Amino acid sequence: MTRPTLRSNESVEGAGGRRKRSSARAAGLRTPGWVAWLFVAPALIVYAVFVLRPIALTVQYSMYRWDGIGTSTWAGLGNYVKVFTDPDLFASILNAVKLIVFFSVIPVVLSLAIASTIRRIATSRLALVARTVLFLPQVIPLVAAGIAWSWLLSSTGLVNQLLRWAGLGGVARAWLGDFSTALPAVGVIGAWVLLGLCTILLLSGMSKIDPALYEAARMDGAGPLREFVSITVPSLRQEIGVCVTVTVIAALASFDIVYVSTQGGPGNATMVPGLEIYYLAFTERQVGMASALAVVLMVLVLLVALPIQWLTKDRSS
Repeated sequence: MTRPTLRSNESVEGAGGRRKRSSARAAGLRTPGWVAWLFVAPALIVYAVFVLRPIALTVQYSMYRWDGIGTSTWAGLGNYVKVFTDPDLFASILNAVKLIVFFSVIPVVLSLAIASTIRRIATSRLALVARTVLFLPQVIPLVAAGIAWSWLLSSTGLVNQLLRWAGLGGVARAWLGDFSTALPAVGVIGAWVLLGLCTILLLSGMSKIDPALYEAARMDGAGPLREFVSITVPSLRQEIGVCVTVTVIAALASFDIVYVSTQGGPGNATMVPGLEIYYLAFTERQVGMASALAVVLMVLVLLVALPIQWLTKDRSS
């Protein structure tokens, strides 16, 4: 009876020795902390060169009066003061804020209704067609979209032809050339572009909602509207936050759609900070002023986007 005991003890001691040797070997092969930084270093270098350095240079240029070629002169905070006191520059910021209604509020609200409808008919061919048609603006280049909408909204475009055919010829006008309708018309183009993106994002979020929640709500007598308000919208908190953040940034930093469709006109009715920066830097040779406006725009984007991210953060954990 002693031999089996000795053998079992030997085997236990051997296994313990192997475990100790393996743990010692693992401790000897533990990767130092500086090795991990070597893997991160290329990304950090690229980010520093192409993001942080341009931001730092923009802040530096904003402190000078400079035409981009000759000698610069110190301006201090004078360029920033002019951004908020010059009526044209400040009006461009207000136009960008107004575009938030068209670029963000309208697409997100419509996307919630459309995505909820598509979810209910998810197994039909109509749902596939709807997703494809709504996502098409994300595939079409924005320059081409701007040109197409310029034709549609011109004085002889399809929109005015339909209005005249319906007996509403008195309403017809050059939508992008009228001071009162130019900015809303640009907003409609932006809403059309961003509607599909918001719908797809919300649809992906709806696919993660537990169907048992809807079944329990129906057993309690809840209708479609009650399900939408009490289950769908609260469950899409993070997705809605992403949609609002992306669309608000698109409104504040809008450039391509405005440049192609109106170039900031008529007058300055559709002038936005991105386009104003372009004109100041490359047409009027006011690099310092353009840099100051760019810094103000960056700060404005952060001031708007960060609270949205905080409000829509998932706090269930």
